[in-house]
Amino acid sequence: MRTSRPWRPAAACRTLSIAVTFASIAGASYAASLSGRVVDQQGAPVANARVVVATPLGAVADRRAADNGSFDISPLAAGTYEVRAFAEGLQGDPATVTLSADDARTINIVLRVSAITESLVVSASNVDLPLSRAADTVTVISGADIEARQIETVADALRSVPALGVTRSGGRGAITSLFPRGGGSNYTLVLVDGIRANAFGGGYDFGHLSAVDVDRIEVVRGPESALFGSDATGAVVQIVTKRGGRPRADVLVEGGNQSTARVAASTAGSHGAWSWGGALEQYRTDGYTGVAPATGELVSNDDDHLRRASGTMRWQSRSGADVAVSGNIGHDERGFPGPFGSNPIGAFTAVDRLSRGINDPRQLGGRVTHPWSTRARQRIELNVFDLSSNFTSQFGPSTSGSRRVDARVQEDVTLSESFGLSGGVELLRERGSSSFITGLTDEPLPIERGVVGTFAELRYESGNRLFITGGGRLERLTRDALEANVGQFTSRPAFPEQTIDSFNPKLAMSYVAGATRVHASAGTGIRPPDAFEIAFTDNPNLKPERSRSVDAGIERQFAGGSVAVGATAFFNRYDDLLVTVGRSLRDASRYRTDNISNARARGVELTTDARASRRLTVRGTYTWLDTEVLSVDGLANTAPPPFTVGDPLIRRPRHQGSIGATLTSDRVTLFGDVTGRSRVLDVEPNFGAFGGLFHSAGYAVASIGGTFRVTRNLDAYARLLNVADREYEEALGFPALRRSAIVGVRVAAGR
Repeated sequence: MRTSRPWRPAAACRTLSIAVTFASIAGASYAASLSGRVVDQQGAPVANARVVVATPLGAVADRRAADNGSFDISPLAAGTYEVRAFAEGLQGDPATVTLSADDARTINIVLRVSAITESLVVSASNVDLPLSRAADTVTVISGADIEARQIETVADALRSVPALGVTRSGGRGAITSLFPRGGGSNYTLVLVDGIRANAFGGGYDFGHLSAVDVDRIEVVRGPESALFGSDATGAVVQIVTKRGGRPRADVLVEGGNQSTARVAASTAGSHGAWSWGGALEQYRTDGYTGVAPATGELVSNDDDHLRRASGTMRWQSRSGADVAVSGNIGHDERGFPGPFGSNPIGAFTAVDRLSRGINDPRQLGGRVTHPWSTRARQRIELNVFDLSSNFTSQFGPSTSGSRRVDARVQEDVTLSESFGLSGGVELLRERGSSSFITGLTDEPLPIERGVVGTFAELRYESGNRLFITGGGRLERLTRDALEANVGQFTSRPAFPEQTIDSFNPKLAMSYVAGATRVHASAGTGIRPPDAFEIAFTDNPNLKPERSRSVDAGIERQFAGGSVAVGATAFFNRYDDLLVTVGRSLRDASRYRTDNISNARARGVELTTDARASRRLTVRGTYTWLDTEVLSVDGLANTAPPPFTVGDPLIRRPRHQGSIGATLTSDRVTLFGDVTGRSRVLDVEPNFGAFGGLFHSAGYAVASIGGTFRVTRNLDAYARLLNVADREYEEALGFPALRRSAIVGVRVAAGR
């Protein structure tokens, strides 16, 4: 990493012509068609199966089969295509079809029962890939699974993903953090329909990310800065909302104890060249109102409220060009009663009945795709993100926020039957602000940063057996100059403009031999400092935190694919971690904060999926994780207080796992889930690390539920969370949700 010239947007934009010269490739004639049926191994039609026609550049047509399994896709250009069908609980081999001009081809696609459902993945490469061809470690959670298990939030869905530590600081709507493979809570890049949702500096609160209109959740574990740049330090979580298919709509109404109530409506469908999706949701709960274990007083101010709306619209021309627009807007408000549970040093004395937080997130994005031919295409994206927050406490009101504009141009080219190439430029302009970040006049002063990411990716495929993806991204981060601040308790000198270059490579490989798949990957990631880390330091040269990771694994299918087991080992190294420099670290740095801390994580992920039939599925995960605080730079056997060298990282369990089952019949769906972890090292809940380190006990929690189809368009359902009414804390001092019963109905049309 080095300091160099300021960010030059004009110069960066000139690189957008990476592959525009491929426009000279001859235009294609669109007159061919493809039709057929999707059936199971017994020849029965698979209704509403998703049929995707793709080239190495990605999907060029995406349709839903009718009730009798039939599909008809036209027009298509002359060329060679891979045709796949996707349906929950089924998997099939791809069909390769070569069409000449005016061809009218008919094929049948046969799907078999499979423990792993095939899916189209958009987060593991610069182009859409089938899950079976992704070289990275990827988990896909389908919308059908979310509905069957009655999952309320994305965070709850992620609890069944190996090596992801989900920590919620209380009940519904409380601050929820994700720790990927031992990485930090700000090491996961979150995308909603391709739009970045992280705050300035990488932080993200999963507490209010609803699962109502989710089509699938894609989780790529490992650093992905070679693909997405900043903040993809430990994992990428992409939420893809429902869109397209047969026109449909549904409304759900549910309620339960703690005065919990939720109403949601959603719609999705296609008509001609148009496809759409959208959802509205309103939710509220009074939260915990019992006796605080710490003091014996009644708890209040634990209520939570949410309103949100989302929508997406896409138009696709007969030539394959398409335009898509998506966006969402939300409003949530929650009380903060404080850590009224475990009280290891007696610091908690009373429930906080005043503190409240309000968040207003807004996202809007657009994408244009233009195919130069069947072998080259261009994609242009523009996304806008805004998050404003207000907080009231005994110290008065405060505000904070993040804003971002993200523009991306990408060229995708098929070089041959085996090689594909993508390259382009992404430009970001982002701002972080807070009432507490001020300048010379004590007026709020935003922290502003520009990012230019220049990237390239080369993909190789050999005989549907060997898949290799390699690439890199040069990230140029330019922080604007910052005026000084002189305060009563702290001061900051004036900072000049700073520019840092960081190159992040990635290499991933997957090899399939019959029912066995082996895979391995290596890559790096970065997380630039957040607004507070920049504003409350005297160090003008803070660098991004860095991660380096390698992993390798094997997956094996048995009994014709109805049983699948997998094991993946990983090793992560975290360097240049930002820490406060106290007296014990003065010999390592002359600043108040600096990039001098280091840590590492290693572990093993085990997964088992079994599907006895399309009606019964069983899944299990286990993760062994070993984390360690390492010596700071320049001082042997010295770690940032209150840690000592060799301590585990906080809130990273050594053992965690989940097991679940879903049983579906014509009218009834039943599910049961158990999640748990071992004890973890945590900080004192009132004063954080300044209050000392303590252990938080492990736990295992079970949930059950069922859905009954009353009529074709009406479902009644119920779920019981924390069946045993277990007292436990995911974060020390913050009691988790006790036994909770929810009942509801769903009215659907067009399914």
